Amino acid sequence: MTNDLKQPDAETAEPSPAASSWRLWILLVWHPALGLPVDPVAVLGLDESQAPAERVVRWVPLVYDSATPWRERLSEATTSADIERWIAQSGGACSLEPAEVPGPSLNLTHAADLVLDGLLAEVVPALPPRGDG
Repeated sequence: MTNDLKQPDAETAEPSPAASSWRLWILLVWHPALGLPVDPVAVLGLDESQAPAERVVRWVPLVYDSATPWRERLSEATTSADIERWIAQSGGACSLEPAEVPGPSLNLTHAADLVLDGLLAEVVPALPPRGDG
């Protein structure tokens, strides 16, 4: 007996129609060895097309202490206004950069996971040691 029902997988699935309302950012902190806020600690996803807004945060493993400023900022609900305020305040110890929504992403969580996977594969290994202990 065969099963003709096919389950979509990440390779062949169509992107969600809601993907156009998703926004992603890479959250960065100060990298002592480079003297710039370029050390990625998380990926933030936001979808305000629904009420309440959906927020997804995917943390880079093993950066607990350096991510504390972002954990404090994200302790409450996040809105576009918060993002705009954080962008205006960028340049000190914390910064954030917009990221493109990878396609095809099944949902906002999957999109954030794909961006995090890219950071872990390409960006994090290219950074020099932090030099802060």
